[in-house]
Amino acid sequence: MPVSPQTPQIPKCQIRAVHTDTTVTVYQAYTPSIGLPAARDGRFPAAWKRDRMTWVKPSFLWMAYRCGWGLKEGQETVLAVEITREGFEWALRNACLSHYVRGFHADRASWQRELKHAPARVQWDPERDLHLRALDHRSLQLGLAGEASRRYADEWTVGIRDVTPLVHEVHGLVREGRLTEAEELLPEEQPYPVGEELLAHLVP
Repeated sequence: MPVSPQTPQIPKCQIRAVHTDTTVTVYQAYTPSIGLPAARDGRFPAAWKRDRMTWVKPSFLWMAYRCGWGLKEGQETVLAVEITREGFEWALRNACLSHYVRGFHADRASWQRELKHAPARVQWDPERDLHLRALDHRSLQLGLAGEASRRYADEWTVGIRDVTPLVHEVHGLVREGRLTEAEELLPEEQPYPVGEELLAHLVP
């Protein structure tokens, strides 16, 4: 009998995203007062605070987990933000891990100095399935502050879409047990083609 090919194992830390040759899509959730004008105008409004840390997520399902399918207070509007790959990779290149890892960092003090000055930081959190249960492999969370936050809002962003209706539709199908239909609606996130040198300082 022919042997069925095994599903390739997903690396524990891997960036998966919707991307083109020039852009990558990340997700955020906001109050309607921020999210709706952003989607309408294709850019973040003046009320969006450019001096605060902002976290972007390439995973649709991790965003669904974080905002409770768009039902959490203050996170009712889910945005798909298309940014330049150049900006995304600049952030990764200039990021550091958000937590200290013994044996990976030289010592805690050097990591703290790096964290203090880095304009971006990275967390690897468990990816989620359609029921928002944690999976074995992890998903990138990219925090942007200072220069990175300002460049994200005013230079890297090339388009913003309100995907709240899609989030609600997928959630409704999951609640009805129609998982195949729900999965068919998910954005097609593929491994992002980063070289090892771009993630070497971010994957323990």
